Amino acid sequence: MQKTFRTPRSLMLVGALSLALAACNPEATPDTTADATADGSQATPAVADADEAAGAVEIEGLEGQKAQAGYMIGLQMAKSLEPISSEIDQEALFDALRTVLAGDTPLMTDEQAEQVAQAFGQHMQEKMEADQAAKAKENEEAGKAFLETNAGKPGIETTASGLQYEVLEKGDGPKPTAEDTVRVHYTGKLLDGTVFDDSTEAGEPVEFPLTRVVPGWAEGLQLMPVGSKYRLWIPGELGYGPMGTPGGPIGPNATLVFDVELIGIAPPEATAAGEG
Repeated sequence: MQKTFRTPRSLMLVGALSLALAACNPEATPDTTADATADGSQATPAVADADEAAGAVEIEGLEGQKAQAGYMIGLQMAKSLEPISSEIDQEALFDALRTVLAGDTPLMTDEQAEQVAQAFGQHMQEKMEADQAAKAKENEEAGKAFLETNAGKPGIETTASGLQYEVLEKGDGPKPTAEDTVRVHYTGKLLDGTVFDDSTEAGEPVEFPLTRVVPGWAEGLQLMPVGSKYRLWIPGELGYGPMGTPGGPIGPNATLVFDVELIGIAPPEATAAGEG
């Protein structure tokens, strides 16, 4: 399992509505230049909504292009705001929409909106950090409890670092070193059995330099002779740590389970050729 280096997602709260509407912006301005008639007078430009139904899709309860476009934009806005729905007053949101679309004066000036946006962004950042810390503690405690129980089972070995492993099938080939690139098949799971990565789905083994994987992988693979199949239990501190994979399936301090088959070690010349 390779390390991932991700910057935590920025809170794009202020621009949520504009992003939702971005897909609706036309790529080109329609040509509204009037054509001259045979007698030199100007022809009347075509009216876009003269036949509104022409561009509409058959959707029960949404008759006409305007209704469908409005509903589509509403869906986009709702999906953009869904992650923070518990943090906003929906009636205030609807009131702002109605006010602006009606051409009335909003209750909030642009300067006040900027101040509110900054305060709200700070609030959401603090909330996210608090939630992350709470989840990290929960995962750490659950992982420790699991590993303590697991350590007492037959066939389970625990290293000085806290890595646990079980030999499912012992090979007779050489063991890789910390500088080697290994060729493997593997399945990664959370403690609840959720599969978050599976190299066998592609049908081909994958190669990882051991210098670029999480510490638990680097240690565990060096214990395995080529041809072996091991099960590794990697505590959070030897995996993705307190950050987990932001936006991904691995939570902070999550203990992970890997079934790994070590198929081979890449020759030094192949490893060198692949660098850079």
